[in-house]
Amino acid sequence: MIRDLEQAASELTPPQVVLFDWHATLVDTRDAMYHAVDEMLPRLPELGLHELIVPYALCRSAEDARLNEYVRQHLRLPPRILRERKISRTDIFEILFGADEDVKHIAHEAFNDAYRNHYGEVHPFEGSELRLLRELKEFDVLTGVLTNREREFFEHEFALVEDGAWLGLFDTTVCGGDTFRRKPNPEPIIKALTLLRREAGLDCWYLGDSSTDVAAAKRAGVTAVLFNGAGWPHEWLEKVFPGTPEHPYQPDVIVDTFVEFRQLIEQCLSVARTR
Repeated sequence: MIRDLEQAASELTPPQVVLFDWHATLVDTRDAMYHAVDEMLPRLPELGLHELIVPYALCRSAEDARLNEYVRQHLRLPPRILRERKISRTDIFEILFGADEDVKHIAHEAFNDAYRNHYGEVHPFEGSELRLLRELKEFDVLTGVLTNREREFFEHEFALVEDGAWLGLFDTTVCGGDTFRRKPNPEPIIKALTLLRREAGLDCWYLGDSSTDVAAAKRAGVTAVLFNGAGWPHEWLEKVFPGTPEHPYQPDVIVDTFVEFRQLIEQCLSVARTR
């Protein structure tokens, strides 16, 4: 996992396509997301998911095991998770239900039912995103958004953010209902590249904030850029991306801010022009 931008700029393939995650990468919709998760978790028994929570022995880490045990007992998220608001809904479902795509599909559908009651407010995650998105157009880099969010929610939020200033800035969008398999399955990335008439390769970068984003990128064969907007310490990231046979996927590079990501792209393209 590279953290030094100069090293990354010299080693990474310059991007011809940049795909972005939506929540907690480009925009902040944490209030609605956590309200919806809180609303759907008590439904786990009726949905037939309560007994399918990943057992302790199969968890990635002791922290994951503690989260699962708390949800199993209380049907809600631990207070620390709610207080910090750093983990995405998709990562929560990955921790709870592991690799079972069918089980996660049920969980995502239940989340959608709850999210419908809470969504609407949306803000740029940092504030400098619009400048980067406009610069990518100047660099002739294709762009797209991939989100596990349903299109009805995404398009509403997309039109609201910065009073519609982002409309027309992306060459494609792929939402949760556009493919049956959601991230960390690579299907949404492959779908986006198909719409852009591009092949999967390292000249496609995918920027996302979660382990599911990294896994989707690596499984698709594109460059995985982790956006550490939550400010996770390096020691924690080592636990999230252990590089073990059971959890092999690690980001190619880590950026902590959009300013860093913009610098990385500019340096990488500059190195490529020099060569």
